[in-house]
Amino acid sequence: MSWTSDSQPSGASHTSGETDVVYVGYRQRGRAIVEKYPGREPLTPDRSLKLADHSPSGFEWGYRGSGPAQLALALLLDYTDDEDVALAEYMAFKDEVVSRLECSGPKQRWRLTGHEIDSALRETVDEPVAPSVN
Repeated sequence: MSWTSDSQPSGASHTSGETDVVYVGYRQRGRAIVEKYPGREPLTPDRSLKLADHSPSGFEWGYRGSGPAQLALALLLDYTDDEDVALAEYMAFKDEVVSRLECSGPKQRWRLTGHEIDSALRETVDEPVAPSVN
């Protein structure tokens, strides 16, 4: 599975539940920005910082550090809405997914779908984590 893309989330197919979710990351004036589609909602570190304070200065990706750890935790917390799952899986998710994200293509963005998150979580646990997976 690939976690880099230059495509826009506006063409994402809508099936059911959380698999409709697409996270997009890019840089704006040197700052890492992550948005959740549909709706283009900003993903911030605020909620994840209450569970683990790795990087109060914000998110990062593309390596295995504190900023990527905060992003991994925030993504899993937002996607699963389950603190226990997010805390149990975010370090493996950081190593397997977030550390490999890179802004590529003409639009310099990465794109991560709910389906890709489900797949990554299934690789680290024996059963699907997201409630949308049957």
